[in-house]
Amino acid sequence: MSGAEANPAAGSLPGEPPGGRRALAVWGVGVAVYFVAVIFRTSLGVAGLDAADRFGVNASALSTFSILQLLVYAGMQIPVGLLVDRLGTKKVLGLGAVLFTAGQLGFALSPTYGMALASRALLGCGDALTFISVLRLGTRWFPARRGPLVGQFAGLAGMAGNLVSTLVIARLLHGVGWTAAFAGSALAGAVVLVLLVLFLKDHPEGHEPQPVPHQGAAYVRRQIAASWREPGTRLGMWVHFTTQFPAMVFLLLWGMPFLVEAQGLSRATAGELLTLVVLSNMAVGLVYGQIVARHHGARLPLALGTVAATALLWAATLAYPADTAPMWLLIVLCTVLGACGPASMIGFDFARPANPPERQGTASGITNMGGFIASMTTLFAIGALLDATAGDYTVAFSAVFLLQALGTVQILRLRGRAVRRERERLVTSRVETVHVPA
Repeated sequence: MSGAEANPAAGSLPGEPPGGRRALAVWGVGVAVYFVAVIFRTSLGVAGLDAADRFGVNASALSTFSILQLLVYAGMQIPVGLLVDRLGTKKVLGLGAVLFTAGQLGFALSPTYGMALASRALLGCGDALTFISVLRLGTRWFPARRGPLVGQFAGLAGMAGNLVSTLVIARLLHGVGWTAAFAGSALAGAVVLVLLVLFLKDHPEGHEPQPVPHQGAAYVRRQIAASWREPGTRLGMWVHFTTQFPAMVFLLLWGMPFLVEAQGLSRATAGELLTLVVLSNMAVGLVYGQIVARHHGARLPLALGTVAATALLWAATLAYPADTAPMWLLIVLCTVLGACGPASMIGFDFARPANPPERQGTASGITNMGGFIASMTTLFAIGALLDATAGDYTVAFSAVFLLQALGTVQILRLRGRAVRRERERLVTSRVETVHVPA
């Protein structure tokens, strides 16, 4: 993309929230709720083999846990965006905390596969209410120029939750057992719910949003249609779709089985590689956030570069001319997979400037659907291909390339229109600001 790309985050507009310590404290409470939601979401990733043994299921049935969870999550993103725009962050986040805590506790106590599935669906429902709420909380408490950094730090908190799953839940699982590990972790949900009730506020004093009269189904349709018409929203969705899912699939379910069963590693070594993905994600997130905040023209090069690097490393690993890939190659693969999460956050940096404040939740919901639809599709494809090929991980993981190709085509198709529209909005906002009477 050319250096002439618009940079809507270059300055603050009149009336923007000031940020500061109070904003960090309130936003931190919301991030803590999201942090716990990610712990619960990814806890199955370190328990996949244990779940298969506990419930006596094959690869396809095991993938159904994560597929159902992500199906609920993805399907709720637009409704959640509308709810956040309508009800505010505190109410939606509070409901989310109640639901994902109940889901985690139910998963701990489920004696059958069917009950465990229902618990994961409930968890996915609560999880779905968190991230869009945290993004909206950031837009209400921080100026627009801080948007890329705020978004990346939210994603960083999510990866910290993933790290807790990898390091803590895995050890608890093999130390105290299934029920105690999952039930004990559910206590974290109760803690953040109390913090939310006591300390979270939707917006700073003097920055109350204009009330939007609700007009039933017509209002909902207008919000969705107006957000979808913006090329920036659609581009953001496809960026999220194309970048997020390789790491999500790896961490959420199939990384541990792939490393143990296909690569012959011990569970301890496989867990260390999963931890490397998370640590890489956290480090890259800080770098990407700084780059995008300062140079908006770097958004697409970063996103497409991450897609290309991920595809290259997966191809090298799957096509390696030996029964297993060498450890150095697996380390590089996991390091590159760590860039997928930060790259997916760039999608929101296309949707955010394309929509006014009253549509931020809806636009973020549409964007956030992308990666989770891709993850759900890939989880299903890998499970089905493993069963069809008697456990051939090379064939199964080739599904990654198909979705990356689809997403890349859509990104290239939409990028020109999105950039032109963003420039037009920036010019219009500058003209309106100049003519605002003193």
